Amino acid sequence: MNIAIVGGGICGLSLAMNLHGHGIACRVYERAPEIKELGVGITVLPHAMREFEALGVGAEVLKTGIENVESCFFNRFGQLIYKEPRGKLAGYKYPEAGIHRGRLHLILYKAALARLGADSVATDHECVGYEEDENGVTLQFKDSTGKMREPVRADAVIACDGINSTIRKKLYPNDAIAFAGINTWRGVTKRKPILTGRSYMRVGSILTGKMVIYPIIDNVDGEGNQLINWMAEIKQDTFEKNDWNKKGDLKDFHAIYASWKFDWLDVADMIEKSEFILEYPMVDKDPVDQWTFGRATLAGDAAHPMYPRGSNGAAQAAIDARTLADCLAAEKDPRKALKDYEAKRAPVAAKIVRTNREHPPDFINIKVEELVGDKPFKNLDDHITQDELRKLSDDYKKAAGFALADVAR
Repeated sequence: MNIAIVGGGICGLSLAMNLHGHGIACRVYERAPEIKELGVGITVLPHAMREFEALGVGAEVLKTGIENVESCFFNRFGQLIYKEPRGKLAGYKYPEAGIHRGRLHLILYKAALARLGADSVATDHECVGYEEDENGVTLQFKDSTGKMREPVRADAVIACDGINSTIRKKLYPNDAIAFAGINTWRGVTKRKPILTGRSYMRVGSILTGKMVIYPIIDNVDGEGNQLINWMAEIKQDTFEKNDWNKKGDLKDFHAIYASWKFDWLDVADMIEKSEFILEYPMVDKDPVDQWTFGRATLAGDAAHPMYPRGSNGAAQAAIDARTLADCLAAEKDPRKALKDYEAKRAPVAAKIVRTNREHPPDFINIKVEELVGDKPFKNLDDHITQDELRKLSDDYKKAAGFALADVAR
């Protein structure tokens, strides 16, 4: 069996290594001419770390990032609403870590090359289509100059090419992203550690302005400062989307956070001193029941793009990769294997997409804001108890598949 993997991101590289572990031949085709350390931060949750440890890169991921010890929820006045331990401190077998997305990508890329060989990842290969026959698939690629490359034959093709997947567009010609009016801005800032120096913070809500903050590189300058990842989110009255192809402008959102100066963090100062600002619309796609069409299937963001809430996208991509490789190893006919994979993963992923829309982890912040009336509180227990807040957090973990029992299983 020979598998063509379109897309050399977290999902595609994880799939390649999982297939290699089963002795299944594969090659990754990546549109970028070169794999570089790009992007901002990402959180590797325990169920994602479980997958990376199984691939033998968990220790390097943890060493390269920062292990999270707690998750803290604050209102927009800087008052602590709720906090809980994370990763091993919460009883998981696996840790939770914040890491630069580009560094995580390079860890997987180098591991794939080391195991599968230097030619296992073909860069500067943009998939523009494929044709299927009874015996396999023929893929068409072009390079960054627009010149067509030699066609590629494979027994099956796996689309790991993200939210704007070419293959998904072929299977679903009328496919479109879903935008609910939430825009985001992201950046990274060098500064002294915040709280424990290993804290994941959610401040405010998307209704009045939300900020997600966590460290991704420790002692980044040799002077004890960390690289802090932050993401600003706001739901606006208009449905004008941010453009993810251009740099963000501080004046577009700074006013919302100008007064966010707490005794534990000056948020306004942090975003003003960011090394760069990127803007994105918060988008996903409506879940589809069918991922597999003959010898082609979808995986990762090509299958189930979800809101970047709860840090679950990378975890679900890694789980897709392992499940798909297991199915291909268990069934000689790739068409049957791909349908088996779809049956195992599509309903689970659809539930998470909907949960991230309707009841994300920061639903805690939204609930408290609603109960208190968007003003500082004197005694939060007069409005909602810590046990009730803990239940909201636990309910999300169950829905997203990383409750303690789920990760252990």
